[in-house]
Amino acid sequence: MARRLLLALSISGLLAGSAGATPIDAELAGWQNLPSLLYGGNYDPWESAIPRRRPGHPAPTRPDFPDRNPGAIEPAPADVIGEFVPVPDRWRIMETLGFKYPWYDPYNQNVFKGDKPIHGEDWFLSLVGISDTVTEPRSIPAPTGITSSEDPNQNDIFSGIDQTIFAQTFLAGLIYTKGDTTFRPPDHEYRLTLAFNYNRVDVDDVRILQIDPRLGNTRDDGFVAVQELFYDRHLRNIGDRYDFDAIRFGIQPFSSDFRGFLFQDLQLGVRLFGNRDNNRWQYNLAWFRRLEKDTNSGLNDVGAGLRDDDVIIANLYRQDWPRLGFTSQATIVHNRNRDTDFFFDENGFIARPASLGTESPREYDATYVGYNGDGHFGRFNLTASAYYLFGNNTGTFTGEDSDLSAGFVAAEGSIDFDWVRTRLSVAYASGDKDPFDDKSQGYDAIFENPIFAGADTSYWIRQNVPLIGGGGVALAGRNSMLPSLRSSRELGQSNFENPGLRLIGIGADFDITPESRISANINELWFDQTEVLEVARNQGRIDRHIGTDASVAWIWRPFATQNAVLRLSGAVLLPGEGMKNLYGDDDNYYSVLGNFIFTY
Repeated sequence: MARRLLLALSISGLLAGSAGATPIDAELAGWQNLPSLLYGGNYDPWESAIPRRRPGHPAPTRPDFPDRNPGAIEPAPADVIGEFVPVPDRWRIMETLGFKYPWYDPYNQNVFKGDKPIHGEDWFLSLVGISDTVTEPRSIPAPTGITSSEDPNQNDIFSGIDQTIFAQTFLAGLIYTKGDTTFRPPDHEYRLTLAFNYNRVDVDDVRILQIDPRLGNTRDDGFVAVQELFYDRHLRNIGDRYDFDAIRFGIQPFSSDFRGFLFQDLQLGVRLFGNRDNNRWQYNLAWFRRLEKDTNSGLNDVGAGLRDDDVIIANLYRQDWPRLGFTSQATIVHNRNRDTDFFFDENGFIARPASLGTESPREYDATYVGYNGDGHFGRFNLTASAYYLFGNNTGTFTGEDSDLSAGFVAAEGSIDFDWVRTRLSVAYASGDKDPFDDKSQGYDAIFENPIFAGADTSYWIRQNVPLIGGGGVALAGRNSMLPSLRSSRELGQSNFENPGLRLIGIGADFDITPESRISANINELWFDQTEVLEVARNQGRIDRHIGTDASVAWIWRPFATQNAVLRLSGAVLLPGEGMKNLYGDDDNYYSVLGNFIFTY
């Protein structure tokens, strides 16, 4: 079918280009072959095309063409064929030919996944259903509530380290669009995505999950969230290559860079975006007012209202710069936060302000200027990000005004060798040297979700390690790379008095079969500075070495598509001297993850 379409397009292009023009050279254009292909060997190209004569040379003589298709039958007259079978529109050609599939079949033409109009000529409906199951045995250092421990022989500030998490999320999405999206964006797009979550956590002691010790060491919770709810309006096309401008209102996904280092979330806002020069230039202008999150699922809590927290973003992409195959992005992001009211999460712990330092309300204006690049230089693949942070902030440990000055750099390079890809990852986030001066030099993101150095297979990135003695403060949050000492990534505020991070990692992906991949990573981690930790813990010298994070994952796609993805992974953190100073030297920490995603 594709070959027939390509041939038809070639014919129409030749016919359109020849109208009113001088006949072209038959040998150069290959015109003499085209009618023979269509009508058989009885077509004589020299009767319908006049060859061009070269100046000073005699006219070419008619060559003796062999009969290319002896015995060919001439096409039947139209009145012999009779009337053609009418086709309602080009979307239903397959149905007209007898190919019909049930509505629940996602692999063939289906009106409920946008393959053909749901009504009218160009109104399409796509239904999306996703089941995301997570089961996760793990161990993390956990504090002991001295007045409420279930272990009467407990004589330590640490409790048992073993925990088990189970989470089931169902996503139901509806996408309603107008316009033929084969070559251009839709004219109108309406999207709604709801999430239904159930989660259960088991730990070894009380007051780890909830502040009331009578609630025990097991927590069951459920939540329904609105993850997407937006309208997208196509404003105009620019040129015949469908460069465009569009605007989007509502709860929508957005990532400020290629790997989610700064801001990657689904938030309420308005976004103006488009492209130029055959998509070589792309731009975004966006403003988001952040929604509250549900405490235990991390999903949007529309009923809890909006935070006094604004994110304003402007970025510009250039494809094939500085060379072919590499995309560069310049970005500027401003985060204005005025969350000055005390806020407690659903488990009873204080989330804003963090129970750290003066524990007083904070506000800040943080501006990030950055460069991001992603692509390849020949065989070498590269992703790189660099941000400089400046602004002003209410100091966590002083309660006074403080100037922001911090930096972040990350890069991941890889090379492919047939079915093996090897990777090298490096990252640096500056730490604060003196929490009591008028400068805040610890780098923190707005809402990071890094796809980097093993991502959530990594123990350090995946797990929320509590800062014992911090009162609900995490050393590093869940699905976060930075040790920012926040109450949580979802509910807390950015904290610019933190120890920072240094990371070096190596990894490799092994495509065993088209359906099966094994991925392995080893990361070495250090704090950039430790003075903030020493003050927060009221503790003597703390070493910079966090430890060695090793992980391995098996990803299986049984149908060689994204409709079913099964992943099993295991990770271990071998503590360095810094972790031992903070949590003792009795334990290594592990994480086992089973993640099963099914998509319609």
